[in-house]
Order: sequence, then C-alpha cells, then structure tokens
Amino acid sequence: MTRVFSGIKPTGHLTLGNYLGAMRQWVQVDQHRSDALFCVVDLHALTVDHDPARVRRLSRQAATLLLAAGLDPRLCTLFVQSHVDEHARLSYLLECVATDGEMRRMIQYKVKAARERERGGSVRLSLLTYPVLMAADILAYGTDEVPVGDDQAQHVELARDLAVRFNQRYGHTFVVPKATLPAVAARVMNLQQPGSKMGKSDDFGPGIVYLLDEPDVVRKKIMRAVTDSGREVVYDRVGRPGVANLLEILAACTGGNPEDLAAVHQSYGTLKTAAAEAVVEVLRPVRARHKELCADPAYVEGVLRDGANKARERARPVVDAAYRAIGLLPPASEAESVAGGVLNAAR
Repeated sequence: MTRVFSGIKPTGHLTLGNYLGAMRQWVQVDQHRSDALFCVVDLHALTVDHDPARVRRLSRQAATLLLAAGLDPRLCTLFVQSHVDEHARLSYLLECVATDGEMRRMIQYKVKAARERERGGSVRLSLLTYPVLMAADILAYGTDEVPVGDDQAQHVELARDLAVRFNQRYGHTFVVPKATLPAVAARVMNLQQPGSKMGKSDDFGPGIVYLLDEPDVVRKKIMRAVTDSGREVVYDRVGRPGVANLLEILAACTGGNPEDLAAVHQSYGTLKTAAAEAVVEVLRPVRARHKELCADPAYVEGVLRDGANKARERARPVVDAAYRAIGLLPPASEAESVAGGVLNAAR
C-alpha cells in the first residue's frame, strides 16, 4: 500500500487556503487510498521568533481542526512531530549528508534571510537547516508520496537527493519519495493581495479567511475582497487576479469550473455573494465538529498519543538502520541483541 506523509505547521490559525489546498485532499482522498500519516510539525514553528504558549495552543488547535475536517484515526495516523524523537534523530544524520550550498539555495531561506538583513538582523540557524528536518520527516517513514503545493516541491526534491546520496554512500536505507500535486486542491490567494498566497503566517488579516471565522466575518472579508478594473466577470489569472481568485474559491467550494462560473455572474457583487455563501457552507460542518471536539479534549489527546505510538513504531526501525549504516556504534543492549541473533543463526 502506498505510504503518504504530509504535515502542517502551527505558525498561525489554519485558513481556507489550508483547507482547500491540502486538508480536503487528505480527508477525501489520501486517507482512503493509502497508508497515510499526517503530522503537526511543531518543531518547524521554532525556526522563527515565537511565543511558546502560542505554539502549544496552535498545535492543539491544528490537530483538532484536522480531526474536525474529517481525518479519521481509524484510517490514518495523526500525531505531533515533537512527540516522535526519530524526527530529530534522523535530522542530524541527514545534516551530515547535506551541503551548505544546498541549504542556502532553498527559496524560503533566501527570501526570509534577505528580508531580515534589510532590517539589520539575522535569521536563526534552524531556518537554514529546517529543510533537512523536513526531509527527515518524510524519510523516517519510508514515504512513497508527499502531497505538496508548488511552493514546497523544492523541499521534496531535497529529500529525494538526500535519500539517494545516503543510499549510495552507506547502503540502501531509504525509500526515495516523490512529490504529488493534489488533484482536487485549490491555490487560494489573499483576498486583499491576490498576487500572494493566503498564508496562515501573514500579517494581513482582512485578506485571510480562517477556518474558525464566524459566518458574518467570512462574508465581510469576501465582500471586501479586492477585484480588478472593469465590470465584466472574466476568468483571467494574469489580467484579473482578484476576480480569478474569487472564481477559483467558488469553484473549489461548489465543484464548478471557474470559466463556467464567470459566465453565470454578471457583476462583481453577485460573484462575491455567491463565493461568500459557498465558503460559509463549506466551513459550517468543520466549525461545528471543532466545537464538539473542544468539549472533549481527552479524545484529541488520546488520538495524538495513539498516533505518536504508531508513528514511532514505523519510524524507529528506519532510523535505527540509518544509524547503523552511517557507522554509529549501537547501544550495548542493541549490540547484544544483534550478536545473540547472529549466534543463534549460526547454531
């Protein structure tokens, strides 16, 4: 059975973009067709300045929302990254295989480092090396496929390169994964800045629809969305990005086609109203289920505990094998177990 791994970073409240771009694919497709692991990658949230209490709060909220969106622990494995030590164990080994040049070519590092230099500051070392941790997240589980958007494809390519290099130097240890672009996903842009993705870490709140926004707040944000010059509703990503974004959101929520929907709406006002109501209806069951889960925190904790145990059982043999392959001396108890097995086999 194909093994799929994907994660979500608790650096902000989850958005409509997270749901339509990734979570819905996980719920409707991946957990049914594969041996799927989904992870709240909280260690990645430490690469920038952060409030510890907020990271903990957002990690729990992210896990709860993933369950609310429809992830079923009977079908998939849901856990928190820091609860499984193998991620950090393997990350260091892969740092010993990666190169400085590879890290500095990562687009997100280049952008964030340049931005920080302009302010007269410097980024954390972990921001430079976190793509290696991301590779460890993937390789620890023998992952076959990683569903990602275009902006994360470079990181999966790094994981592939590191897996191949490790295998060539130290013997076959890792499955070489591949990135897959979700067939049902949508790329949702910021409502106020349609040239930029709707990101949960953005500072521009009016352009972001959060999964837990009240219906009236959702309507207000969409009705105030930036459109383009002219009055005709036309689907043109380049020439009319604001209108195209609204059409794509409406299409993603209703199962329609952006070009066909453009022909239906005669004004920006009717398009915005339709998009707003479609988003409200898509998010309604998620918000309702989230409320139920918040009233039963023990259930969420149990899911995460069981998920971490399952993830650990799958990752530990792979990471232990990598430790042996690269030349590290096993702990005494493990060495005795291996020696005993060899002796018994000889008999």
